[in-house]
Amino acid sequence: MHFQKPPYAQAKLVRCIEGRVIDVSVDIRKGSPTYGKHVSVELSGENKRQLFIPRGFAHGFSVLSDTAIFAYKVDNRYAPESDSGIKYDDKELNINWGLTEDEVQLSPKDKKLTSFKDLDSPFKF
Repeated sequence: MHFQKPPYAQAKLVRCIEGRVIDVSVDIRKGSPTYGKHVSVELSGENKRQLFIPRGFAHGFSVLSDTAIFAYKVDNRYAPESDSGIKYDDKELNINWGLTEDEVQLSPKDKKLTSFKDLDSPFKF
């Protein structure tokens, strides 16, 4: 689950052009009535749905098909020094990714992400 810290925070509009994904967004705005809650939606080339992820939300997706083409539109540039995130499998978030543990492939960067309870979110509601 990724996000960029201010001043390079990003809002995103995402869609799956081909294939199928489960797309998840988690509210990480301190003081929000939905802090720590998530929304999960299937995006696919067939259903043509899009998901808007505002600033102050962590975002992640899992590919459910053999391949997928996934597109992002963002409102701020990528700044590696502002990149942050939380573990996809955090027990407190309890997100169903539609995959078994054997199917999960993580980057070395994603393996080092923090738990939700240890997150010091820079976002306020």
